[in-house]
Amino acid sequence: MLSRPASKSSRYICKACRSAINASRKRKFGTNSITSNPTSDDIYDVVTVGGGPVGLALLAALKTSPSTSHLKCLLVESQSLAKQKSWSLPPDAYSNRASSITPTNQSFLEAIEAWRHLDLTRVQPYDEMQVWDAGNAASIQFDWSAEAIKYNAPLRTVATMVENSNLSRGLLRRIEDVGAEESMMSGWNVKGIGNGIDDPEGCNLSTWPVLELQQIGSEGSQNTKQIATRLLIGADGINSPVRTFAGINTNGWDYGRHGVVATLQVESSSDPASPFQNSVSNDDFDSALEDFLSDDPKSSSSSSQPNFENITPSNRATAFQRFLPALGGPIAILPLPNNHASLVWSTTPQIASYLKSLSPSAFTATVNAALRLEQVDIQYLFSLPTTISEPNNTSPHESELTWRLQHTKSTPPSRSPPWITALQPNTIASFPLRLRNATSYIAPRIALAGDAAHTIHPLAGQGLNLGLGDAECLSRTIRYAVEHGMDIGDLMALQGYSGERYAAAVRVSTGVDLLNKVYQIGSGDGLVGSLLGAARGLGMRAVGMVPGVREAIMRTVD
Repeated sequence: MLSRPASKSSRYICKACRSAINASRKRKFGTNSITSNPTSDDIYDVVTVGGGPVGLALLAALKTSPSTSHLKCLLVESQSLAKQKSWSLPPDAYSNRASSITPTNQSFLEAIEAWRHLDLTRVQPYDEMQVWDAGNAASIQFDWSAEAIKYNAPLRTVATMVENSNLSRGLLRRIEDVGAEESMMSGWNVKGIGNGIDDPEGCNLSTWPVLELQQIGSEGSQNTKQIATRLLIGADGINSPVRTFAGINTNGWDYGRHGVVATLQVESSSDPASPFQNSVSNDDFDSALEDFLSDDPKSSSSSSQPNFENITPSNRATAFQRFLPALGGPIAILPLPNNHASLVWSTTPQIASYLKSLSPSAFTATVNAALRLEQVDIQYLFSLPTTISEPNNTSPHESELTWRLQHTKSTPPSRSPPWITALQPNTIASFPLRLRNATSYIAPRIALAGDAAHTIHPLAGQGLNLGLGDAECLSRTIRYAVEHGMDIGDLMALQGYSGERYAAAVRVSTGVDLLNKVYQIGSGDGLVGSLLGAARGLGMRAVGMVPGVREAIMRTVD
């Protein structure tokens, strides 16, 4: 129903939109009120707060597209982007902050010409993932190479492991490549956000966000700056000031779990016993598959399967994930180049604290135990002292692991995880696990992206992928608005972004949360716990046996 505003000169607008506009005029973050509008030089089309991979990807996408490259954009980041741009590690060292980038997001990064700016010698694709349950014998194998053979399709990866700093540096290089270095301000904090004013002698910015910025390490008004923007994007993390300014609440809960991350060294793939011995290069795999599909009788055999006898190990790899219900969550080993791996272990705060207190050798032994021993044996290791008291500087964890492996049924080769040989120094860290989802991703002249909009359990490694999906969709939404003469900050122009990304985030976060809850079932002792654990195992086997279910899960994750 239409209602008439008090002002006779105002147009008829719907009641809901009028309420949103009136609310936007009252928005404020910080303590200072806006008393004047910025100068014309400080009025922007798009301002993004947050210089992580999501914010950088959005800026790179806007500046790459011919339709939006003319927009006056600014990215504001409190940390040093120059330091991020010069990030470098030795070839035998890797950051403990690494993410699995899905093929869809890799295609997006390739489309905006950022992927080629990454150090590709430091990325690791994998096309197989082994998942199994420590509480029973159930397991699932996600393997795209098997699907490629089955349907004569091109080989694809499950995901590609990329260090977050490598990704950020590549995006910064792409932004520099398109000549948009001046579209970034690093070392500046958002001191406050409010709405501009209706200046009778200038612009009416009464519904436009105005940001008060202060340079890090400075005091006084000489190092402050005021900017206004047609569209303000919050890519500023879980405690987003932009979201607070927009008056958008979040729903969710804390899991009471911590994620422990570290960078590990694994046994060499040249070792015949190495699980990476089964990995093959893309070229060799394609050659074997081509020979198998060829009509030339000389190049094909009578076998019903391709001949992989001459394929040698290369940059193909496998990810491993073992669910440990009795220990609070799963442990995952994700492959990195040069016989390295990224550890993500979801567990209780007490176990996380214990793990961080261990010596490198004890930590390595505990990770190997978590991948191989029964849960009761792993629990015993957590009762051992953290200090080394054994002869020859051997930790009790190493001694116990050696003895218990001799009395433990060996892991089936189909899901044999790599043997961890060492811990990279100074890479153990932990963080609390939370589920958060904003009640809305948009408000008048506001859009949220990345962790500012949603935070999920790292179980499926989809946090950064959701954020990159936000950047792709938001850049596409802005491009559409520009091409059709729309106001890019108008709610109508942003509705498509909100609908698409809210549905995607709810689908992924709900699925991951449900999967996490399923794997907490049967973690207790007694008959009920055993029955529930057995039921969970039957469910996992069903997923692995029913045709098309695994493939549907893999495509949904992508």
